[in-house]
Amino acid sequence: MDRPGVRLRFAADLRFFLPHAHRHGEVRAPHDPTATLGHLVQALGVPLTEVGRLSVGGRAVPDSHRPAPGDTVEVAGVRRPQRLPFAPRFVLDVHLGALARRLRLVGVDTAYANDLDDDTLVEIANAERRALLTQDRRLLHRRALTAGAYVHGHDPDDQFRDVLGRFAPPLAPWTRCPACNGDVAPAAKETVAHLVEPGTRRSHDTFSRCRSCGRVYWPGAHHTRLADVVRTAESVVAAAAG
Repeated sequence: MDRPGVRLRFAADLRFFLPHAHRHGEVRAPHDPTATLGHLVQALGVPLTEVGRLSVGGRAVPDSHRPAPGDTVEVAGVRRPQRLPFAPRFVLDVHLGALARRLRLVGVDTAYANDLDDDTLVEIANAERRALLTQDRRLLHRRALTAGAYVHGHDPDDQFRDVLGRFAPPLAPWTRCPACNGDVAPAAKETVAHLVEPGTRRSHDTFSRCRSCGRVYWPGAHHTRLADVVRTAESVVAAAAG
């Protein structure tokens, strides 16, 4: 007679990661006395970064737990808002540039460059105590990665809401450079006048400048749209934190 396997019941928000045949939420895996729960879960395609409480028989267990034959494991998703072991800081993979600019706009410390390979992303995340945001599931499976998260959504606005709702980071709009992540500070008009077009000098008196890359900012034609982005962020974070 076959030995009983291990049943894994996945929360609805995790089924997206499972193979299509298992997206009803329960999977039966052969019992392997050497396999940890973490191994079983990731072998089915679910990154541990997305997993919250693991329980067997109603008792919480770590991902290092080795289930017994016949055990039923409940696999919950990450509880929102998720608290990181450090201040909410992020590094984004090369496909999330639009998201990076939105996060910087609302003052979230966001490292991004469009030429970073996977090894470098993991190194930056660990060395600078940042959570790696990506839509590459394989990247989140890396054992060396300390903290990371899968970003849901195809549209940058949806991705923005997903990240803010998951982490509810403190916001400080207009204080970071969307281009380089540097600090942005108010600048007297006379100190930046030579850096902007004559029409801008005539039309505006309020300026700020990035202390890192030197870019100059002012409330121009796109300000209304950007202000809407900020209001959306504040609303999403307030709802998540509340």
